[in-house]
Amino acid sequence: MIQRNILRSTSAAVRSQSSFAPLRAARPAGLTARVISTPSQRVATRWYSDAPAAKEGEHVKEGEAAKEMKPSEADELKATVEKKDKEILDWKDKYLRSVADFRNLQDRTKREVQAAKDFALQRFARDLVESVDNLDRALITVPAESLNADNKDLVTLHDGLKMTESILMSTLKKHGLERFDPSTEGMKFDPNIHEAVFQTPQPDKEDGTVFHTQQKGFLLNGRVLRAAKVGVVKNS
Repeated sequence: MIQRNILRSTSAAVRSQSSFAPLRAARPAGLTARVISTPSQRVATRWYSDAPAAKEGEHVKEGEAAKEMKPSEADELKATVEKKDKEILDWKDKYLRSVADFRNLQDRTKREVQAAKDFALQRFARDLVESVDNLDRALITVPAESLNADNKDLVTLHDGLKMTESILMSTLKKHGLERFDPSTEGMKFDPNIHEAVFQTPQPDKEDGTVFHTQQKGFLLNGRVLRAAKVGVVKNS
């Protein structure tokens, strides 16, 4: 009886060792197997890692490193806003420059149009002043002593010519054409509007004074159309 029980125990041990063999062969690397016997004689296996447990601080550092590597949403929005601000400043600068260029173009065009209007009659006026000079010479050639009651026809003709000249000069002045006589106005010699034909001493006048007008000058809207030909005082 005792021998039979021993034989049964030996056979059960052999069978249990043969069932554990494949578990030991299939153990994963880095894991340790422990066999636990339950009260019902069933075998349970638990696996344990051989690697040391990670510290709590290491998990926190790994999370922070991941955050540092990837920019946050706030940083991306900030970069986008800064980029848009630069674009706005650039477009504003271009807009202001365009407005300034357009205004300069308007002013320049306005000046050119006004100049074209003011000096459109320049060529015509230049040709007209010769006729005005001839009319002025006709009045000068008549001696003052001839204008008396004995020469009524001459007086009438002279008065008619003088009236024609007066009306003509008034009309030309309305269109910007003016005649000037430096000698009667006692002007100083100005090379911009005068042309000195000769110089002569005049003790009773200052140097550089215009004392004689050989040909009267004309201005068209303030610009010299023809310089006056004059004689200038030079005492030294």
